[in-house]
Amino acid sequence: MTATALAADADANAVALIAAALPGFEALLEEAVAAVRRKVLVDGRISSAKLEQEQHAAHGLAWLATYVMALRELAAYGERLQNEDRYGAIEDYAIRIGAGEYAAQIFGGIPMSQGEIVRLPALGLSARAVAAACSDAAEALIAQGNTPENRARFVALFSQSQGLASVGDPGLDETLEAIRSEMRRFCEQQVTPHAHEWHLQNEYIPLPVVEQMAELGVFGLTIPEEFGGMGLSKVSMCVVSEELSRGYIGVGSLGTRSEIAAELILNGGTDAQKAHWLPKIASGEILPTAVFTEPNTGSDLASLRTKAVKEGQGDEAVWKVYGNKTWITHPVRADIMTLLVRTDPDAPGYRGLSMLIAEKPRGSEEDPFPVAGLTGGEIEVLGYRGMKEYELAFDGFEVKAENLLGGVEGQGFKQLMQTFEAARIQTAARALGVAQSAFDLGLRYAQERIQFGKPLIAFPRVADKLAMMAAELVIARQLTYFAAREKDADRRCDLEAGMAKLLGARVAWAAADNALQIHGGNGFALEYPVSRVLCDARILNIFEGAAEIQAQVIARRLVEG
Repeated sequence: MTATALAADADANAVALIAAALPGFEALLEEAVAAVRRKVLVDGRISSAKLEQEQHAAHGLAWLATYVMALRELAAYGERLQNEDRYGAIEDYAIRIGAGEYAAQIFGGIPMSQGEIVRLPALGLSARAVAAACSDAAEALIAQGNTPENRARFVALFSQSQGLASVGDPGLDETLEAIRSEMRRFCEQQVTPHAHEWHLQNEYIPLPVVEQMAELGVFGLTIPEEFGGMGLSKVSMCVVSEELSRGYIGVGSLGTRSEIAAELILNGGTDAQKAHWLPKIASGEILPTAVFTEPNTGSDLASLRTKAVKEGQGDEAVWKVYGNKTWITHPVRADIMTLLVRTDPDAPGYRGLSMLIAEKPRGSEEDPFPVAGLTGGEIEVLGYRGMKEYELAFDGFEVKAENLLGGVEGQGFKQLMQTFEAARIQTAARALGVAQSAFDLGLRYAQERIQFGKPLIAFPRVADKLAMMAAELVIARQLTYFAAREKDADRRCDLEAGMAKLLGARVAWAAADNALQIHGGNGFALEYPVSRVLCDARILNIFEGAAEIQAQVIARRLVEG
């Protein structure tokens, strides 16, 4: 069937419609890349000043590219389901509504944030280029997509099932399905019933819960078997991160702390460092924390000032650390810190940075940092609790010389960059869990709350919110798991990981905000868990690269080609 004939079919399959419309969107993206390139290149090279000056267009390009990739992965997801004879009505509505809405936003305006809409002319696109992309198939995708009738049918379907427990899953094998089920059971029994109280009281996740996570293999999930881990994929990490974060983002984040440290050591450590530290991390014997950010640098790591000075010789040699770090998660109960410092004060920018594996005794509420040269103060936060955030001060804190990661100075930034893909995929997976939790709470409340003689879900604008939350969950999930599969295939995926994180964070915030709105005044009450989920969702657009930084990185990659 031709694209024109397909577009004329009122009952056209959503996957086929996306496939027919995609070439036009991809051509539009190519035109947009070329248009933004003309704005920011000087003498054939990207001008940082121009890129900064044209941030609205550049970041809009990043969002357009994310939407096109999202549509591509939605189509691929639908095709997989059809090939496996698992494509049903609920999947069709999820894909139809999500794709139709994203196609409409491409032409009408993509929300980069609540108050920032990017439209195609702002990218430098001509009316002719936009008209060429607006094919019959694209128009049909929009017309047959996010309609009131489709939303009503979609909500009716998932209201009668178990919500969205299975919709949007990326075709997991038996092992991964078993892991998902195990993590879900663990959260239902040990996490979800207690998470809100931990949040309200600003309490640490109890150590017995941490010990159970270790027994389940959470901390050694992707660490190779030769180092005591399970040797599983990044897709498995997504499964675990999503399910744990669905229970409580603090637990989900704690579960991925170890992978960040392990990836640093696995990629950049010496053989002796790998053999010593990785088995301890995998077993949960030691808990790590990442110590990178400084008070006045934020994402500008090239301006990092915390220094390490080497003193002594031979076995007595140590690094003495001086400076301040901030937004450090879970440092009190951590046993090691992956600590980014400047070891060469004369080397400019990133070149003087090194990574240390800094050992420390585990602290307590009463004595958080029982070691010389290290003090800290808690940063009280709205959400993302359970581990606690600190500002740290180093004043002669000692690290063994042998704990210089890789044994070579000046490699710290390069070593850290090697973890960014996995870290952003992790964050996207955590965002999925938070979004799913918000959807669960919103759906349950809408079904149970009676107003004017009927449940809230019977009111179209309440049901519409749930429909869009569900559709965007499916979209974000496909993008996240696609990035993880690319990572597992050992292909460069910083672009895919960045897009998954960028979109996932926005989807989580929108889901949490809409779930709270469904709760009405009760959502504003601290006693209702949705208030916690809203606070937890807000951080996702900030850490592991704020949305603006993430869009800047994506745009630069696109323009570089």
